[in-house]
Amino acid sequence: MAPLALDKAIGKVARHFHCHFDLVFDSIAAILLPMSAPDCPDCPHVSPDLAVDQKAIDEQMRYELELPDRSFLSGPRSRVSDLGTLFKVSLDFIRAFRVLHFVGPCVTIFGSARTPEGTTYYEMARAMGARMAKMGFTVMTGGGPGIMEAGNRGAFEAGGRSVGVNIQLPFEQHGNPYVDREVTMRYFFTRKTVLVKYSYAFVVMPGGAGTLDEMFETMTLIQTGKVRNFPIVLMGKEYWAPLMEMIYRMVDEGMISPEDPDLIFFTDDVEEAALHIQRHAVRQFALRQKIIPKGLSVLGERNLVRKSS
Repeated sequence: MAPLALDKAIGKVARHFHCHFDLVFDSIAAILLPMSAPDCPDCPHVSPDLAVDQKAIDEQMRYELELPDRSFLSGPRSRVSDLGTLFKVSLDFIRAFRVLHFVGPCVTIFGSARTPEGTTYYEMARAMGARMAKMGFTVMTGGGPGIMEAGNRGAFEAGGRSVGVNIQLPFEQHGNPYVDREVTMRYFFTRKTVLVKYSYAFVVMPGGAGTLDEMFETMTLIQTGKVRNFPIVLMGKEYWAPLMEMIYRMVDEGMISPEDPDLIFFTDDVEEAALHIQRHAVRQFALRQKIIPKGLSVLGERNLVRKSS
């Protein structure tokens, strides 16, 4: 191709990049250089409402990432890939079992990661965490901010034991500073298993889809006899009132048994919640305060040691 024809071809490419990608193509150096879009009547103009901002870019990146849960749930894969996933799931459980072996009887507090400090529900979860710690329970949460932080904080400030079971996310969910011991899980289903495994009662504070998932999975495990009849305390009466109406409608429609709503104790009062847990967890399972066994150093085990305030 003649040099003049080549320059014309490159010029067409350059105009295309000007119009669509805010880039200029240097025909001499043959490199791309970032620059502002030119004033060109032939160029399409994007309205501010449709402009791509950093948030949209981050969201697209999040959906393009190769994540453990996404890979695992993406349909049939090779035998080697499934075997690798099996080892990763096993490693998730082994890591959690080693970290949490000495936590003692727990109460798990579920709730939103988006609840800011100082709000009604944050302070309610904080008070509940403190009350559970004074009863001798280790307070367990998802280890993140919001309600999770409040529950851990209440236990921590009351001098009790506080642990978190965090999750790897595309944009990392940082652990809160009020946990004595923390484990970060690779998969959501392994995390939910661990949040149930060590607990004798479950406190559900206001939250979103994740909180509903945790609450109804726990309720289903109790309902089907997969776990013992541990108490579920639903706190935030105004927030959860439509949910309770829906649960009673399930009874009316014959979708669940008439006694199933009794699995949930509905209150805003911390002392009422504590008394309910005292009756249905401490007494029912004959829990007693005792010294937690110490870890064996030869196995690399670590005791649950209270952080200094």
